[in-house]
Amino acid sequence: MGSAKKSAKDSGSAARKARIEEMRRAERSRERRTRILTIGVSVLIVAGLVVGVTVLVQKQSDDSDTAATDSKGTGKFVTGADGVKTWDTKLTQNHVTKTVNYPMEPPVGGDHNAVWMNCNGDVYAKAINNMNAVHSLEHGAVWVTYNSKASKTDIDALAAKVKKTPYTLMSPDDKQADPIMLSAWGKQRTVTSAKDPNVDKFFEEFVQGKQTPEPGAACTNGLAQ
Repeated sequence: MGSAKKSAKDSGSAARKARIEEMRRAERSRERRTRILTIGVSVLIVAGLVVGVTVLVQKQSDDSDTAATDSKGTGKFVTGADGVKTWDTKLTQNHVTKTVNYPMEPPVGGDHNAVWMNCNGDVYAKAINNMNAVHSLEHGAVWVTYNSKASKTDIDALAAKVKKTPYTLMSPDDKQADPIMLSAWGKQRTVTSAKDPNVDKFFEEFVQGKQTPEPGAACTNGLAQ
């Protein structure tokens, strides 16, 4: 009788241990599944964030380049009593790689290339990239341009003036409307000849003038033709 009771007790104990062990195995299995699921979800979340940030950055870059490519805007020139034209809206100053379509020729500001044209009295025999020249204007340079209607006498005289004036540059521009034009950041005017007194006035007022977004910035160690 006693042996039977002990046997039944031992059997019940073994059964409980077996159930407990089974429960532990089931719990460990659930924990493993939970860890795997958590890791999987975390990986997906991180991957999603990476993709999202990449897409956002790319979109912002594309938007910036698109805006730069189509940067005509709504501004216009307003001519003052002194004959100097001033662009009446704020000109952007972003560095871009795509070609900028400026609303004026020569341009007087706006998004531009990260490299400026050397403008330490530099005279260029060939047309230069507007995007580099605009960067020079941002540094406070005055840009003298001329087309095929300008006389050789005037071209030579203007070149001589530019060569002895820091923060200036000169180049041909056959796309401009008038024979000789002077440009600074946000400013522009036409002059009749190299002897026009407005040449000196424009230089005096706008070479490193108040309109300069980055006064004192370099006009050397940039791009040369």
